Amino acid sequence: MGDNMPYFFPEAFAERMKMLLGEAFSAFTSSYSEDSPVSVRLHPLKWKGGLPGDRIPWCSQGYYLGQRPLFTADPWLHGGAYYVQEPSSMFLEQLCRVVWPEKPALVLDLCGAPGGKTTHLMSLLQPGDLLVANEVIRSRARILQENVTKWGIPGVVVTSGDPAAFASLGEIFDLIVVDAPCSGEGLFRKEPRAAEEWSPDHTRLCASRQKRILSEAWKCLKPGGALVYSTCTFNPDENEENLEWLAQTAGASFLEVVPDPDWGIETSVHGKVTGYRFYPHRLRGEGFFAAVVRKEGHGTAPLTSKGSPRNWSPATRREITTLEPWILPGLAGEFLSDGEITTLFPGGGRPLLALLEKRMPLLQVGIPVASATGAHFIPHPALALSTALHRERFPVAPLSPEEAIRFLRKDPLLLPGREKGWILATFRNLPLGWLKNLGNRTNNYFPQEYRIRMTIPHPPPIWHDPLTRSTME
Repeated sequence: MGDNMPYFFPEAFAERMKMLLGEAFSAFTSSYSEDSPVSVRLHPLKWKGGLPGDRIPWCSQGYYLGQRPLFTADPWLHGGAYYVQEPSSMFLEQLCRVVWPEKPALVLDLCGAPGGKTTHLMSLLQPGDLLVANEVIRSRARILQENVTKWGIPGVVVTSGDPAAFASLGEIFDLIVVDAPCSGEGLFRKEPRAAEEWSPDHTRLCASRQKRILSEAWKCLKPGGALVYSTCTFNPDENEENLEWLAQTAGASFLEVVPDPDWGIETSVHGKVTGYRFYPHRLRGEGFFAAVVRKEGHGTAPLTSKGSPRNWSPATRREITTLEPWILPGLAGEFLSDGEITTLFPGGGRPLLALLEKRMPLLQVGIPVASATGAHFIPHPALALSTALHRERFPVAPLSPEEAIRFLRKDPLLLPGREKGWILATFRNLPLGWLKNLGNRTNNYFPQEYRIRMTIPHPPPIWHDPLTRSTME
């Protein structure tokens, strides 16, 4: 390899990229001497600050930052005010705008962890829409669940099922997103370790696995429905070739997005396939590929399921009477209970639950509101982080930056002079979780599994504070 070649480029990868890019290969390799861009996607209902940087042109809530801050030190990250996400991946918004159904949609994010595209989809949901966020690997599914909780928008079910389990549901989804596990070639600059693990055999294994995922996903897509396919790799075998196979075997047709020419996104036409390629020498982002396909035909009848969910039944009158004031008035939904947790889920969603629970674990349904202990209800951490919370129903404890970090570490806090009972802990008007003031002490109900474990500088450097931002720019 030439002297200007990044040290972590495997030789076989470099040779293929030379063939793929031609004269642009030199510019491609030069881009790897530059730092990866740092970017965030804001929560449209939670972000209370100013514009944090230059906007990512293909995402309405996406912004570049000048440098990478210590995100862990920011309470707003833990409260779900934004998601740290690679810029190219935010192109999902443009793809969904082309295909999002006008009627209430049933959406599936099949390979959802850690949650970037799931939370993006949650921001795009319209009244009546339902989203199933899935991850087959249970440990990663828990991470997905945490990020869904922090984003806090109702109408989402988190599952941990194999693609084959979804195939057995029949043609029920209007839109499916498959962000497929891949060889990770597009992340070599951001994660050089991905290059160390790369091999031609691994790319072939990935391509085979992706075909299986696509095949199973296609079986649960409605006629007339759309599937968004994406990877973070450059390899045509994992991208265009897989989609060409889907077109030949299943009759998939391709939809055009027409990106703005100034964005630097390359439109790839390969046989019947129209896809979109992101190269780091052409735009501020990592390597990425995406395409949208349509299933021929017309949508089937609305989702129905025989019987009701075994594990989720309508809440009791006592539960409804107690918990309904905790929810914003006018919010459509019903209270369901599994005997331990009472949750808020959009009305009419029980047929979906009945269908899903027969085939896979349901890790979270809607917005968990409370658990019962004797005659009392304990508000759930997910309720504090939810956009459904009726904040005026609870006393509020505004925390300083130092107090917020202590809360997020699950350390004890003292609230002298405050009324006894449940108190909503906030940081700069953003809810973080619950405190229970007992008078002589205060119990911290921040979830153990979410707590900050690393050492945080004092005072905590919060990147969107005007003073901190001035030192970063």
